[in-house]
This record gives sequence, C-alpha cells and structure tokens, in this order.
Amino acid sequence: MTHGAENTPGRRTVLGAAVLGSAALGMAAAPAAHAVERAAAGDGEAREERHGGGPGYRSLPVPTVIAHRGASGYRPEHTLGSYQLALDMGAHVIEQDLVPTKDGHLVCRHENDISGTTDVASRPEFASRRTTRSVDGTGATGWFTEDFTLAELKTLRAKERIPASRGHNTLYDGRWAIPTFEEVLRWADEEGRRRGRPVWLHVETKHPTYFRSIGLGLEEPLAKLLRRYGRHRRNSPVFLQSFEPSSIQRLAKLVDTPRVVLLAGAITRPWDFAQAGDPRTVGDLVTPEGLKWIASFAQGIGPTLDLVVPKDASGKLGTPTTLVRDAHAEGLILHPYTMRNENSFLPADFRRGTDPHAYGDAFGAFTVYFEQGIDGIFTDNPDTGLLAHADFVDG
Repeated sequence: MTHGAENTPGRRTVLGAAVLGSAALGMAAAPAAHAVERAAAGDGEAREERHGGGPGYRSLPVPTVIAHRGASGYRPEHTLGSYQLALDMGAHVIEQDLVPTKDGHLVCRHENDISGTTDVASRPEFASRRTTRSVDGTGATGWFTEDFTLAELKTLRAKERIPASRGHNTLYDGRWAIPTFEEVLRWADEEGRRRGRPVWLHVETKHPTYFRSIGLGLEEPLAKLLRRYGRHRRNSPVFLQSFEPSSIQRLAKLVDTPRVVLLAGAITRPWDFAQAGDPRTVGDLVTPEGLKWIASFAQGIGPTLDLVVPKDASGKLGTPTTLVRDAHAEGLILHPYTMRNENSFLPADFRRGTDPHAYGDAFGAFTVYFEQGIDGIFTDNPDTGLLAHADFVDG
C-alpha cells in the first residue's frame, strides 16, 4: 500500500469479533505513555503533546476505514451510540458533521433540517418552529437547528433517518440526544485514554457559506474547540472536510489540522463557487490543474465513489478514471464516499436478489474500490469495511 502499514497480528480473528460488537484494539499506534498519563490528568499541554505530536495521518492503516456518521448502518446516525459502536468495532476514523444552534454551539447532525433525524415533529411545543428555508439553493420545509438554542435541542431525541431501509435501527429511536461537538471531543479523549491510543475523527463543516450569511460561521468556533482540546496541529488525529473549498481555505488559516476537500458529482458546482461567481465545477477540480490547486491548501480529497469508478446507465461499474493516480501525483490522499451494505446503495454488479433493503455483495464492491489504490473509504458498516480491509491487506 502507498501510505501507512497494517501491523496488527491476527486481524481476521480480531475483526471477526468486531462484527459481534467486540472492541478491535491495536488499529493505530499507541501514544507515548507519559503523554497518556498527563492527558488523563486533564492537562492541556499533555493534550497538545498527545494529539499534536503523533505520527499523523500517514500512519493510519490503508485503506483507512472511516465510520460514516458512526456505525450508522446499525444505530441512528450521529449519536454517541453510533460513534461508540463504530469505535468498538475497530473503525480507524469516525465521522462527524457539524451544524450550529441559534446560540452558536456546534452540534452533530448531517443536516440542519432535523425533521427526519429527531422527534421534533411530535413535540407540540416546537410546532410553530416549522418553516421553509432555502439552503444552498434548495428549498426545504421542516425544523432547523439554527432556530433552536442548545438547551432546546437537548430536549429532543435522535431517531433513524431511513427507517424503510433500516427498520432494525428504529429499536434505538429515542435512546440518545443530539451530541455537541465538544461532547464528542471529550468522549474521544476519554476513549483514547482508556484504549491507550488516539481516537481519530473526520469532521465536516456543513453549508458553511449559508451559515456565515446568517451570522453563524462554523470555522472560528470549530478552530476554537480544536485548540481547546489540542487537536489543532498538523499531526493531530482529526481530518477537517467540506464540500466548499473556501471553508477549507479558511480553516487552513486557523489551524494546521489535516484538511480534505469533498467532491460531489462532476457536473455540480460547490455552493461557495456559485455564490462567488466562480464558474468551475467539480469536473474542473478533478483535473490535474484543479488537484494542484486543492493541494495548495489541503492534504486530501473526498470524492464520490463515482468519480473513482463511474457507473453506466444500468448502474454497473464502468472503466476507472485516473483520479487516484492524478491525486496521488499531487501528494493528495483520497477518502471516497460512501459504501453501504444494502442492495439499493451498491453498484448493480453487486446486488443480490430483488429486495432493495437486503444486503448485497458489499465485500466484492469494497475489493473493486480498494484495488483502485484509494487511501480510505467512508462506510455506514465499519465491521464490513474492516473485514474487507483485512482480506485486501492479507491478500
């Protein structure tokens, strides 16, 4: 593999246990013992040493398995339960998406519209908050985090976003509250001390141009929290990501944390580009010239999997692009998104049977993507991803 090395003995044994929910340990290098002891005492200097003086993202196993919104294939997304399960399964990195509250706190939700991921619609005291908003040029009607204080959001309970596909996850509806990003940082610190190794995070700023336009900029409070918890250095165990390059550029001026530019479909245009009158599309950004520009302020890209291996009209995989080669030529790592086990999310080549909610041949799809030379992958099913990783690394 091009970056990092897997040095864990008995990977299949460990990962098989992870499928049953056991903790898979030893997936990343342990920090120095004295740093762990000092961090356990809550010392800010120790945090900086532990989170800023390590070997950095190049030391992660490759392909890196990134738990997309936690173990969201098994628990309601962006809950401490989802994050904990992903970590216990052995995920190398765990993702958070950040949106702000009315009073400026950063909370973990995939969207600021919380209609489908919380019980807000059943709460009569918030009925009047239902409204219609245009976010990044798209209208939506529902309830939005920017209309709630943190105290109000904390009265809500999280629920499964796609119950039709993941009915089993509805068992956990109402179990967890919406976590703040600071709560996640504390959790990661505590788990890191307990396990003797840092817990890696992958943190996205959602709709940053929109939020800045209403006085709720994301980057400054995010940078403040990263500094508070010693995760602001170039070797800190956290990636920062955004679909808006200007957000990553802004963060590059505030912290040295590794940064990733997310890339949607080739014909799409980042919203900050649209607002600034920049005519470039994602198709322009994945050219050698575009990648060279990204490499001037970021360390990686997070393309949709279709930018790595496009699908044809029938949904089957076609001929791989040169994106992996071209990005690596500029020193960029690639963390494509998103692998899920269900047929409805898999390329047609790997679907099994006619039930869209049944599992297909996810292992086969993982193998194809890993063979392209990607450095990591986002997945809702980190246990599946880890087993696929072990198969691939072990040959």
